[in-house]
Amino acid sequence: MNKFYPSNRLPLAPSAFCFLPLGSVKPTGWLRRQLEIQATGLTGNLPKFWDSLGPNSGWLGGDGESWERGPYYMDGLVPLAYLLGDRDLIAEAEKWIGWTLSSQNEFGHIGPKSLDDWWPCGVVLKALTQYYEATSDARVIPLMEHFFAFMLRELPHNHLRSWAIMRWADTALSIIWLYNRCGDPMLLHLAHVLAEQGYNWTHHFQEFGYTQKQAFRFPLSTHVVNNAMAVKTPAVAYVLTGWEEHRRGSYRAIDMLDTYHGTVVGTFTGDEHYAGKDPSQGTELCAVVEYMFSLENLLQILGDPVFGDRLEKIAYNALPATFTGDMWAHQYDQQVNQVLCTVAKRNWTNNGDWSNIFGLEPNFGCCTANMHQGWPKFAANLWMATHDNGLAAVAYAPCTVSAKVADGKDVRLDVETDYPFDEEIRIVVSTDEDVEFPMVLRIPGWAEGAVVNGQAVEPGSFFRLHRKWSNGDSVEIEFPMRVETERRYHDSVAIKRGPLVYSLRIGERWEKIAGEEPHADYAVYPTTPWNYGLQIDPVNPQVEIVKKSIGSIIFDSKSAPIEMRVKGRRVPEWQLEQNSAGPLPPSPVKSSEPLEELTLIPYGCAKLRVTEFPLIQD
Repeated sequence: MNKFYPSNRLPLAPSAFCFLPLGSVKPTGWLRRQLEIQATGLTGNLPKFWDSLGPNSGWLGGDGESWERGPYYMDGLVPLAYLLGDRDLIAEAEKWIGWTLSSQNEFGHIGPKSLDDWWPCGVVLKALTQYYEATSDARVIPLMEHFFAFMLRELPHNHLRSWAIMRWADTALSIIWLYNRCGDPMLLHLAHVLAEQGYNWTHHFQEFGYTQKQAFRFPLSTHVVNNAMAVKTPAVAYVLTGWEEHRRGSYRAIDMLDTYHGTVVGTFTGDEHYAGKDPSQGTELCAVVEYMFSLENLLQILGDPVFGDRLEKIAYNALPATFTGDMWAHQYDQQVNQVLCTVAKRNWTNNGDWSNIFGLEPNFGCCTANMHQGWPKFAANLWMATHDNGLAAVAYAPCTVSAKVADGKDVRLDVETDYPFDEEIRIVVSTDEDVEFPMVLRIPGWAEGAVVNGQAVEPGSFFRLHRKWSNGDSVEIEFPMRVETERRYHDSVAIKRGPLVYSLRIGERWEKIAGEEPHADYAVYPTTPWNYGLQIDPVNPQVEIVKKSIGSIIFDSKSAPIEMRVKGRRVPEWQLEQNSAGPLPPSPVKSSEPLEELTLIPYGCAKLRVTEFPLIQD
């Protein structure tokens, strides 16, 4: 058990790692710049012009929106504010959190007086736990204790309903967080009551029956965001029960979603419900950030490096792809093959015509409120604590880690890298005196030939360096990024290198269609052809890699930090269908069109893109 950071108390099942408090890991380099972009984009400005987060919000004491949007915003605003140390953002966060802390009545109820739904409380509790870790505000824990006592009294006659049934594990995480700090057995009883009233996601994925795109009528169990949250739910149940079927359940969930609805960037389709594997189907932004949060918890609970591989794939591809480079606009649904973003009918399961434009509130406002957690929580959880008082790198990006190790000695680790755009990572140790502790490094499963300090290491593992460290010591890591192909829908081919997936760069024409700049709504039209197939050997792909500098805007098609040159031909019969790229022609495809050199860029940079390509018959 770690001496300095809360671990699971008995009778909870032990977790693999311990979360570090918010602020222990702070972004540097390009990642800090990305969080600054977020702060000066929608996250830092929404309350100025978006009514759902304006002064009339029910979560600020008004009579406006009083359900999930205020809590969603807090859940991303709090980590962003304290990771950047931004005084204006911190003041905004304290305004929202302060009202919530003052809202509790004598019975324990929190939030707007009109709120009679457990689900938004589950979200605001996540924000409160992060706020406490950053500030040690003494009001937080008594409020949570009082609220959970109220919840336990109420649940026998005011059951979980609707969304709260599906999302019970999010509230359970805050209960576990509090139990590990105060040890009140009442909290364990409450967590088990939630599990009993909540949906059985372990069974859902064990007996998975949704193997095709869903029709218009659907249950909440096929909803894309519910499923992104649900990926962690069996593992959360495992913490409560210790049952092997729960431990295995999250692996089964990912396997079923990949098999029947998965995409090459690690997400699964849902527009708004399970939508199959056609790369022209959509994935909702809320599902992207919630899947990331699920994976961060799976890493902490189960400690399998495969979850780190998945987390990086989503964070470095699907997350930035669904925003403009300046993060002033976002999509509701992104498509893996996305060649036109307009207000038009598409082959969604049930989403509206505005779903894939870039804007302030396309289709529905949940993503406008919920999108803020993606980058900050990823940055905050790059490193975790080990149970033998060491530190573990579970994902990689430039950052600084400040933590206690060994016998309470303070240590700082500076992670210097341009990863995922570069293969090399350097970790520099700063300490006032020599200190012995383990440093545990995740070795990605794709990193064949990986080397740590000159020593070959096994891909898909955690590598331990247990030694005495002196000030200025460093760890030199190299993860060779081999170009790989992946066969996808209709035997198409996608190109990967390290954690990045690559897409065709398509010329973009942006047209303002509504709203006021800079938070307007935009359609995006292609200015260059998109219907190409690749002429490439899937077993031994020959490409040219062109590395460029990382600019002030990282994820944009014009300033991509890395490019790839490949050969391809037009496939004339592959055309638009229902305002999206039509069904992929089954590979291999014959084409007599001229052979051309194509430029691929990271998926996250490409706002129009083809990612799963027909393979041209040689």
